[in-house]
Amino acid sequence: MASLSRLSPAIGMVRSQALAPLSTAVRTNTTAPPKKEKTKFGPLSDEDRIFTNLYGRHDWKLKGAISRGDWYKTKEIVEKGHDWILKEISTSGLRGRGGAGFPTGMKWGFMNKPSDGRPKYLVVNADEGEPGTCKDREIMRHDPHKLIEGCLVAGRSMNACAAYIYIRGEFYNEASNLQLAVKEAYDAGLIGKNACGSGYDFDIVVHRGAGAYICGEETALIESLEGKQGKPRLKPPFPADVGVFGCPTTVANVETVAVAPIICRRGGDWFAGLGRERNRGTKLFNISGQVNNPTTVEEEMSIPLRELIERHAGGVIGGWDNLLAVIPGGSSTPLIPKDVCNDVLMDFDALVQAQTGLGTAALIVMNKNCDIVRCISRLIDFYKHESCGQCTPCREGVTWMMKIMHRFTSGNARPEEIDMLYELSKQIEGHTICALGDGAAWPVQGLIRHFRPVLEQRMADYGQQKKATG
Repeated sequence: MASLSRLSPAIGMVRSQALAPLSTAVRTNTTAPPKKEKTKFGPLSDEDRIFTNLYGRHDWKLKGAISRGDWYKTKEIVEKGHDWILKEISTSGLRGRGGAGFPTGMKWGFMNKPSDGRPKYLVVNADEGEPGTCKDREIMRHDPHKLIEGCLVAGRSMNACAAYIYIRGEFYNEASNLQLAVKEAYDAGLIGKNACGSGYDFDIVVHRGAGAYICGEETALIESLEGKQGKPRLKPPFPADVGVFGCPTTVANVETVAVAPIICRRGGDWFAGLGRERNRGTKLFNISGQVNNPTTVEEEMSIPLRELIERHAGGVIGGWDNLLAVIPGGSSTPLIPKDVCNDVLMDFDALVQAQTGLGTAALIVMNKNCDIVRCISRLIDFYKHESCGQCTPCREGVTWMMKIMHRFTSGNARPEEIDMLYELSKQIEGHTICALGDGAAWPVQGLIRHFRPVLEQRMADYGQQKKATG
């Protein structure tokens, strides 16, 4: 009894000492300052680089790919199951790299409904036909095993039985390298029956298209894959419900699929540590046009546009002050003038705020030596040629836009036609089955939004010249 009475104060003291830090810890957690968001983006460090053979300086075959870290612990990733893979992809914040920017984890997760007996398929969109865009071809030509491993990981995330890689017909060397890499992967037991020894069966088929731009649209690609004319389908039903051969299908871009294995290896948090909120990870950027060194480069998302051009493409020909405009996301995104280019970041949200889009992240740089009206007119020629003709607004409207732009190029038009052309583009935008109509309308809208005085001046000069010669 005495001993217990002496111990009781000591026990009370121990309890109070034990509880004090606990309560303090709770208070500290509730008042912890929020994690600081990054404000500086790029340049990308070498240890964060995903595409380590982008320029073809190393062996692109299986032996070289393994030496660079591909196919490392792929069996473990596959064995962890679709829920784990989807969790890592969702944590990473990866958004589709083909242009739309839809959250990848959510899109792939649409395939995980209860099975109704139909097989599931992954279709990889390698039909890279957007003018100015040449990122996916570099992956297939110089790093094909990244794509093949990515197909296996992405296929496992949706429990697909096979992947179809639909590659653009003109990409002869890329298709050849990719087919050889697929054969190597089969011979090594990395894909096919019991892929990587994981007990998961997964096949890959390389299908060469005939070069139609419209087949870059996911449902037109599916139609072409089935042997029909490449014309877009009405949605719904969406491919995740009724896709290729009437089975659940996900169509994903080459770059989106290729980064999946390294996200799973290094963790979604690593990928999410790059770029801004909602714009995470690394991205392949194409820089072409009037720059000193046109290139394709992997950089951190949200890098400033000016730094991207000056650091990796040697700057604008004639210097930054000679810049006129940049098309930031492939030919279908509206151009932005120099005053916007000075500060804009290269990511989805910043470019939407600038009334354009990231698209495929293919920068087409135009300096003051170029004829901006002729450049946009040339793009409309392309869209007119590539329209499948299924939708009247696109078939007829883009033809009218082409004819008007030809007259604008020479100046043989009236100023009131500028508003008429803008209204015409609005009647096409959003009124077609697929986004080709939008892609044709947006370059014209960007031209009118930022360079209306150029159009008006050209018309005035044409009128004066006609009077002088008439």
